[in-house]
Amino acid sequence: MSANSQKKKFYALNMFDVVDLEKYLAYFSRLPEAAPQYGGRMVAFGRFRDNVAGDLAPRQVLFLVEWESEEAFNSFRDAPDLADLHPLRESGTASYIWQTFDGLDMSDPADVSLDDVLAVLKP
Repeated sequence: MSANSQKKKFYALNMFDVVDLEKYLAYFSRLPEAAPQYGGRMVAFGRFRDNVAGDLAPRQVLFLVEWESEEAFNSFRDAPDLADLHPLRESGTASYIWQTFDGLDMSDPADVSLDDVLAVLKP
């Protein structure tokens, strides 16, 4: 078993269109402080460029958050003290896709074994 298989990651992929910039910015301005308190780390944020392949309708924005665990993600999503935060995201966006993924720690790709990859690919 590689060291990497012991450092599983949990990711939340967010893709959406912005419909109310002020509300979304109000949400996003609190996120750098709120997410780490619950074990989240913002990994990527970007604007749509091109549809290379696939049949999913493009969204304007991609946002990827790495979580310490599924429990950490759920605690962020369900936290009573953030009850006023999530409605800002919901009302500031449209066509929202929020999906979660199990993953591997890729900080050193040389540590990733074939067994690690197979563990992700197998149902």
